[in-house]
Amino acid sequence: MDLFFRIIKFGLTGLLGMAIDFGATWLCKEKIKINKYIANAIGFTLAVTNNYLINRIWTFQSTNSHWGTEFSKFLMVSLIGLGLNTFIIYLFHQRKNGTNFYVAKFFAIVIVFVWNFLANMLFTFK
Repeated sequence: MDLFFRIIKFGLTGLLGMAIDFGATWLCKEKIKINKYIANAIGFTLAVTNNYLINRIWTFQSTNSHWGTEFSKFLMVSLIGLGLNTFIIYLFHQRKNGTNFYVAKFFAIVIVFVWNFLANMLFTFK
């Protein structure tokens, strides 16, 4: 049952992160006119920082005193996730012309969610 609640907490944290990610990406891409892939990286980075803090305290209740090392692991998992995220967006948006950028981004987030949860549970916060 603990695993079920961790997944729920991770998912709720991810929803907040997704709102931050989408909001920042939209602001950077649409209003500031930054390249869509750079805007995507900015949104993702802001969400990752938020998600680390919430997941450390709430989801995984980490008491690791080496938070710098822990954050580095979280960041590494997230950067791999960012690579997957960007690659999936590229495949859906660029290669399959007609797929809306934000629809492609949503699919990428769902797929990367699975990667992030497993990697963080088994590596970052083990």
